[in-house]
Amino acid sequence: MKRIALFPGSFDPFTKGHEDIVLRGLLLFDEIIIAIGYNSGKNQRYFPIEFMVGKIENTFKEHKGVKVQTYNELTASFAKKNGAKYLLRGLRNTTDFEYENSIAQLNRYLSADLESVFLITSPQFAAISSSIIREVHRYKGDISGLIPYQLD
Repeated sequence: MKRIALFPGSFDPFTKGHEDIVLRGLLLFDEIIIAIGYNSGKNQRYFPIEFMVGKIENTFKEHKGVKVQTYNELTASFAKKNGAKYLLRGLRNTTDFEYENSIAQLNRYLSADLESVFLITSPQFAAISSSIIREVHRYKGDISGLIPYQLD
């Protein structure tokens, strides 16, 4: 049976840390669906979803096991619709663990056969976050070393 993992997030923007988690996840899973969600807790995106879908697809064009999709529903429901039995998540620090642990418990409650798998962020990417990248970009700083694609 095919091992399908869902890597959910807002990915605003998708970072080199995210790329690292996907590439390492491909060693564990047959297919990874990068699922860009419409987050009801965030009023407005910095980078449009369609723009980010294109950038992520191009980043993984050589990796047939990676797909990119958008969704606007519960992550557990979207995972089930796509045959994903695993949620792939990256952890940079203990703060991430506390947040992700709560979400993992809720997803397990919503779908008993959905298992969360956490990968510890590689050290060189531990300080990278989408919010920091947005702030640097907003003030015209160079983010090219923090993302795996060109902004154009």
